[in-house]
Amino acid sequence: MSEQLALFDKVRAEPEGLRYAADFVSPAIERELIQCIRTVPLQPFQFGQFEGKRRVASFGFRYDYNQRQLKRAEPTPAWLAEVVASVETFVGHGTRIQQVLCTEYDVGVGIGWHRDKAHFDRIFGLSLGAACELRFRRPTGQSWERFTLDAEPRSLYMMSGPSREIWEHSISAVEAPRYSITFRTMIDEPDLGAPF
Repeated sequence: MSEQLALFDKVRAEPEGLRYAADFVSPAIERELIQCIRTVPLQPFQFGQFEGKRRVASFGFRYDYNQRQLKRAEPTPAWLAEVVASVETFVGHGTRIQQVLCTEYDVGVGIGWHRDKAHFDRIFGLSLGAACELRFRRPTGQSWERFTLDAEPRSLYMMSGPSREIWEHSISAVEAPRYSITFRTMIDEPDLGAPF
């Protein structure tokens, strides 16, 4: 009985709108994606005047922290087309990925607490290489309610609804090199002029 209660508590604590799929891609596709990310001209993550330790490349749109607005970025490369289509199928009819972010994490690198910008709607993360702890928190009175998702290699997670809008998330420092591909839908596509 106590094991059943412990399981119930874990399920109840999971943020609403969080969805997880293990083994979303095969080991062969994972290797191909990592090789492709390594060919991309990744740059240190810029947060205003600060430079993060992870390296990134944005496609479709990128967020400019100095100007606090979305900017158009290079189109999503062809090598991502199949996995983008798989993510869109995972959610169902009407899903359209409009922004992709490739990220490289070296040993000891993570991400602090944050919520993705309000321009974006649903957030999908494909974990490649090392596993990571995707942590969630939300305020409850003078404390925090917390939940940790162990994101295994080749898994996909989705944040929508409260898990996206109310809960903050972070990634603990990784113990081995990790790559991720983040896919985002948009609330409304901004009018930024003609695409590339």
